[in-house]
Amino acid sequence: MKSSRKLSNDEVEFFLSSFDNKSNEQTEHSSAHFYEMSDNSLLVAYVKGTNQAARVLVDRLMPKIRSHAYYRLGNIDDAEDVTQETFLKLWKIAPSWKKDNAKVSTWLYRVVINLCHDKHRRKTLYSLDTVSDIVNNSHSSIDKLADKSRQIALYSAMSELPARQRLAVQLRHIDELKNTEIAEIMDLSVEAVESLIARGKRKLIEILEIHKSELGYRYE
Repeated sequence: MKSSRKLSNDEVEFFLSSFDNKSNEQTEHSSAHFYEMSDNSLLVAYVKGTNQAARVLVDRLMPKIRSHAYYRLGNIDDAEDVTQETFLKLWKIAPSWKKDNAKVSTWLYRVVINLCHDKHRRKTLYSLDTVSDIVNNSHSSIDKLADKSRQIALYSAMSELPARQRLAVQLRHIDELKNTEIAEIMDLSVEAVESLIARGKRKLIEILEIHKSELGYRYE
C-alpha cells in the first residue's frame, strides 16, 4: 500500500487560506448562522460554494480527530498526517454527500480509525509533554487525568486490551462519544458496544490494580 506524502507547511497554509477568500461583509453577516448549523448542513453548504462552512467544520471537528489519532499512534507527526489525510478525503467525497447521509463526524471517525490501523505503529510510551498541544480545545478525558504517571499507566493498560474493546473504551471515555455514536462508527448494536465497554473497563481495572497504591486509584 502506498504511503501518503506528507503535505508541506506551504501546502497546508494554502489549503486553509482558501477558506478565507471571502468578503468581510459576508463573514460578519453569516458567521453566527454557520456556527448554529449541523455538521452535515455545513458540508452541503461547502459543496455549494460557501467556504466559510468548511472553516467552521474544521474548527469544530479537527481537534477531536487529531486527538483520536494522537492517542492511537502516539506520535505527533503521524497524528497530523492522518488528520490531514482524513479531511482531504472528506473534501474529495463532499460533492457526492447528501444532507441525510450518516453524520459527518461518524464518517470522519471511521476514516481516521482505518488510517491509524494502516500505520501499523503504536508506541507503548508516549511523549506526554506534548499532549496539551494535540488535544488543544477538545474535551478529551486525557486532560482530566491527574498526572503523567496515571497517563502512562492508562496508555499501557489500554494497549493490552483486545482491539475492539480498546477502540470502544477510547471512543467512550477518551473521545467522550455517546454509545449510540460509537455503535454507528463501529457498525454494531448499542448493546454490543455496551458489552465491549464493560468488558474493557473490567480488564483495565485488573491491569491497573497492580499500580493502585502508587497511582492513588481506589476501586470498590
